[in-house]
Amino acid sequence: MNAQEDIPIGPSQEIPDKLYFRIGEVARLAGIKPYVLRFWETEFPGLGPKKSGTGHRLFRRKDVELVLEIKRLLYEQRFTIEGARKFLEDRVKPQVVPASSKRLRPAAQKKQADLFAPDPGPLVEEIRKELRAIVDMLK
Repeated sequence: MNAQEDIPIGPSQEIPDKLYFRIGEVARLAGIKPYVLRFWETEFPGLGPKKSGTGHRLFRRKDVELVLEIKRLLYEQRFTIEGARKFLEDRVKPQVVPASSKRLRPAAQKKQADLFAPDPGPLVEEIRKELRAIVDMLK
């Protein structure tokens, strides 16, 4: 064993404060083999290390954190790869905002939201009366 293999690997180990990590460093931190990381790159779109000028993979801190999360999901939580991918995608999806409310100013958004409130009050009663009158005329 060399000195690098003597580094304890575990959940309490912190990620060193560096900008970039090579694939071997990430593999040691996560306690997995480099070929597993290369496979995960193909399966998880969020995991995309940059390549150096010489073609070496350079992982950022967020990539290392993602690798540790993927390992936790697969090995501890017993997710399938597809299940872990969906879990991670759902976790980072932004809230869907209707296109119509994107164009409204905050005051107009509140007015629009009030129209769909459970009991908006006299406005709905007025509209109901008018609709009933129209239905009666059509009979």
